[in-house]
Amino acid sequence: MKDPYLYPNTEIMINKFNIKNSKELNSMEADFTSSRLKDIIQYGLEGKFDLEHLLKYHFTIFQDIYYWAGQLRTINIEKSEPALGGISIEYSDVDNIKSDIVFILSKVKSIYWNELNIDNKSNLFSRFIADLWKVHPFREGNTRTIITFCCNYAEKEGFPLDTDLLKDNSDYVRNALVAASAKFHDLGDKSNLEYLTRIIEDAIERGKNK
Repeated sequence: MKDPYLYPNTEIMINKFNIKNSKELNSMEADFTSSRLKDIIQYGLEGKFDLEHLLKYHFTIFQDIYYWAGQLRTINIEKSEPALGGISIEYSDVDNIKSDIVFILSKVKSIYWNELNIDNKSNLFSRFIADLWKVHPFREGNTRTIITFCCNYAEKEGFPLDTDLLKDNSDYVRNALVAASAKFHDLGDKSNLEYLTRIIEDAIERGKNK
């Protein structure tokens, strides 16, 4: 199937600068998104932590680079994961993205976070991040958007995370998300939440002291 997000016969995302060199595009994207993420950290991003708010996060972070910033993907996607021997996580079907997000956000808002001890809080919050990430609602930029969205939600609920810890260990965090999301219709449930819970617990503990 033709991917409408890519320049023909390439693996490069169509972008506002018409850059067709992957290294140059990645560098440009990193510069712009880093600036936007700093703005979000400093000024916040008003919303109700619902689907519309999540789209607003993605738009704010990627608006300088992609025309489709803030829009749900329109195709099904696969991404080869080295941590899984090249297998892709089974992301949400394009027809289920909205309903999956609404369900996850509705469920997380029913949790009384201030009544939980650190172990339960870390476990439930890690599950929340992993479930939302597994939807992979956007064609690109899911990890940055969802981690930022979820961390701001945690801050609203009274347990801010040390986001520098997550940023400085971004490769570990993504691999942990992959491990937590490794559920397959043919291979069964191979998921392991422990790696993600470990760093989330550390981030919560360090967040108390900031």
